[in-house]
Amino acid sequence: MHPNAALIERFYAAFAARDAAGMQACYHPEIVFRDPAFGELRGPRADAMWAMLTSRATDLDIRVSGIEAGDRTGRAHWNARYTFTQTGRAVLNEIDAVFEFRDGLIIRHTDTFSFWRWVQQALGPVGLLLGWAPPLRRKVSATANRGLDKYIRDTAPPSGATTVA
Repeated sequence: MHPNAALIERFYAAFAARDAAGMQACYHPEIVFRDPAFGELRGPRADAMWAMLTSRATDLDIRVSGIEAGDRTGRAHWNARYTFTQTGRAVLNEIDAVFEFRDGLIIRHTDTFSFWRWVQQALGPVGLLLGWAPPLRRKVSATANRGLDKYIRDTAPPSGATTVA
């Protein structure tokens, strides 16, 4: 197995275990993550997104398949089955991921999925009727990013705090 394929496998094994630190260890410090819900996230903000998602998950089931990688790029298909906390609705999101690597780590990670299919599951009738519309997509993204901002504020160490290694 190519080392970058093993890296992708480690990333998803950590995700399935809800181990955000393990996921973050697979990312380059200059990571650029992109998906239809959050848009583009860079560096610590991408790390925080995974920490937020794994910390809130109560019934998350991650299944990965089709992992392929070479020296510079890779890809995988993964399914996430979970309850969308805002509505209590069951979601099965089918996602294709592409990766770029630098220094033995993931430097770019792009997830693609059918936003309309996801929003139908997550929001029900509203998603079915309006899931195709750009205003709903912008609203979902803004809401996701506000939630991430709040998570970052709430979990940041107090000002002036020092950490012990």
